[in-house]
Amino acid sequence: MTSLPRFVVAAPATGQGKTTVATGLMAALTRAGRVVSGHKVGPDYIDPGFHALASGRPGRNLDPHLVGEDRIVPLLLHGAAGADVAVVEGVMGLYDGRVGGEGFSSTAHVAALTGSPVVLVVDISRSSRSIGAVVHGMATFDPRVEVAGVILNKAGSPRHAQEVASSIGLPVLGTIGRDDAFAAPSRHLGLVPAAEREEATHTLDRLADHVAQTVDLDAVLRIARTAADLSADPWDPVAEVHPPSDARPIVAMAGGRAFTFRYTETEELLRAAGCDVVSFDPLTDKALPAGTSGLYLGGGFPEVHAVALAANTALREDLRVAVADGIPTVAECAGLLYLCSTVDEAPMVGALVAEARMTARLTLRYPTATAATDSLLTRASEQVSGHEFHRTHTRPEAGDTPAWTIDGERVGFATPTLHASYLHTHWAGHPHLAQRFADAVHAATPHIQTASSTSVVGQARSAPLADPLRHHGDAEAEEGLLDLAVNVYGGPRPSWLDGALRASLDEIGRYPTSVRAEQAIAARHGRDATEVLATAGAAEAFTLLARLRAWRAPVVVHPQFTEPHAALELAGHHVVEVRCRAEDGFTLRGEDIPERADLVVLGNPTNPTGVLHPAATIRGLLRPGRVVVVDEAFMDTVPGEPESLAGGAHLGLVVLRSLTKHWAIPGIRAGYLLADPEVVADLRRHQVPWSVSTTAAAAMVACSSDVASEESRRRAAQLVAWRCGLEEALRARGIPFVESSASFVLAEVGAGVHVALRRLGVAVRRADTFPGLGPSWVRIAVRPEPQTRQLLDALDALAPQRS
Repeated sequence: MTSLPRFVVAAPATGQGKTTVATGLMAALTRAGRVVSGHKVGPDYIDPGFHALASGRPGRNLDPHLVGEDRIVPLLLHGAAGADVAVVEGVMGLYDGRVGGEGFSSTAHVAALTGSPVVLVVDISRSSRSIGAVVHGMATFDPRVEVAGVILNKAGSPRHAQEVASSIGLPVLGTIGRDDAFAAPSRHLGLVPAAEREEATHTLDRLADHVAQTVDLDAVLRIARTAADLSADPWDPVAEVHPPSDARPIVAMAGGRAFTFRYTETEELLRAAGCDVVSFDPLTDKALPAGTSGLYLGGGFPEVHAVALAANTALREDLRVAVADGIPTVAECAGLLYLCSTVDEAPMVGALVAEARMTARLTLRYPTATAATDSLLTRASEQVSGHEFHRTHTRPEAGDTPAWTIDGERVGFATPTLHASYLHTHWAGHPHLAQRFADAVHAATPHIQTASSTSVVGQARSAPLADPLRHHGDAEAEEGLLDLAVNVYGGPRPSWLDGALRASLDEIGRYPTSVRAEQAIAARHGRDATEVLATAGAAEAFTLLARLRAWRAPVVVHPQFTEPHAALELAGHHVVEVRCRAEDGFTLRGEDIPERADLVVLGNPTNPTGVLHPAATIRGLLRPGRVVVVDEAFMDTVPGEPESLAGGAHLGLVVLRSLTKHWAIPGIRAGYLLADPEVVADLRRHQVPWSVSTTAAAAMVACSSDVASEESRRRAAQLVAWRCGLEEALRARGIPFVESSASFVLAEVGAGVHVALRRLGVAVRRADTFPGLGPSWVRIAVRPEPQTRQLLDALDALAPQRS
């Protein structure tokens, strides 16, 4: 037998103030020197967060639907171990339970199962003596439930409170006046979690003081001590699961402000199963914990924090790679949303090919779910109890395997290494789920390889970058390595260009002007000079465009050069990602662009895929009020430039060009854009004076000449020959690649090969920093045959390990 002083805080209906009073009682008793254990009836995650803040101990849930009636008392005793008193906050009205269940899982049900006296909180703001009838009904409705005392809430005055108290035949333990400062703010799914309320601790101190002054705490404790001893043994996670090995693999568990929903017992079960649980914050951490062998992404509000989650591109990509690599992953509700491609068009991890959106309809159910297939957690046809509570909506595609069927509906996603759905389950009620997850974690290869790995490729995993959108190939082209990372033309500059650059030095005693350069560029493209703006490379152009307007829905088509995305974020815009898919050959589909987009940025041919999109498809994106920006930085590598849009004006179309790569002058920073005169004039007003140097302007004039046009055609033909040789060699080796129209080739050589090649003296551009690509992809600059041969020899040396 175990003695545990305890009581349940209940109310006649929801909204009466029981969370405020229960939390206030926990805080007041804790500050009075008592060790308090907080519990919540039902599946709710938010109230236990306030309980934990009030008591300094984990908040816990007691829900017969989720764990079964026989586990309620053991879980209560487990959670309350070492406590002086257990305070159990009810759910809804005292007798309100699962619909159709005749009070099953209600506060009254849990009070009866645990033999706990009830303290009834009643909002008296709109009644007086009628409250007596309400309390009498509550106290006599079910003889198994003992209502031992009442706390009056929201009293208008002492006289009002006295009138109500005189109508009640039970002890009145206290009277709390009206004070909105104590009410917890709510949002679309209920209360705001304590972890998201920076003022929560201060408010809790005030609440504790107020409750201590207005409620007879000694009388409350006397009621708690009337609870009978309990005969069950405390729940023990060690008795429910076992470690499958002697190792201590790491389970990375999402936390922070965006992921606050998980049951304490889940972590206890995983630790008992031999796992070390390490929290990470998807809002701030740039990478998963070192050695991650499993992922648990619980509930929360990713839709509220979508912008900040989207901005953490380094972690999103690290997570996407981890899931793609088969790291065992469990995702519930918010975790499911985070793994989707987008949430309300904000880019998420992209591990699931699914989009999620907020809807007006609340999904709230307490179902029994049937496993649709054998998966990471389940075996086909198994049933578990759970709950759903969400306003977002997503569903598996027709070809996807769902995690569950609920009332005939296919829900979630399931694979041998992934289980993701809206359904919340309490693993204390289904410990076999925890055991299966732990078994998979123990068997998994850690996401970040250890230095002791014997495989050259295996230990060559590229470390995540703090700012992948700003990573550039020049960071990889270190001295002593064959540079196939920077896609600058691999031959000497023509003598006429070198001569123009040297001659420009005679002019550097005066401030620069780009008038002649813009006139020369206009003549080359058959445009008016008012349609040309010279820029300090494409990077300046992207910055100017990002600051041009207060874009409402700027879209960047990925994978592509990341500078426009970074520039838009730096200007304070939330970028909507549209990703071209590998299975479609990374081709652009116009229907994927949201109609509400007022800015669309894409590359043609695209860096790093080398895909050349039809000009007609791009023109089809033009809309009134929309600006379409086409980065043609590599168009001059395409013989004849058949899909270029530089030669004709279209309202809302901006074409960017760069001299950097084709003419091998990255240190000069020379580029330009072509647009209608009004857009060019607006951009010019935003441009820093004299940003285009004298030498850059001279390069633009020289590269717009007839002799330059002839040399450009020759270089484009040379690049085609080099590229065909590289592609033929990759094809012969069975290495997948994307058919390219540019001066580089995107190849899928395998995870870890990027770093392994560096050890063999070859630098290629890692592609996992491009949204939509992972660590198995690299971009290879095309070069003359001797340099290509050095790359191929290195790939051949790694072939046994790549396979």
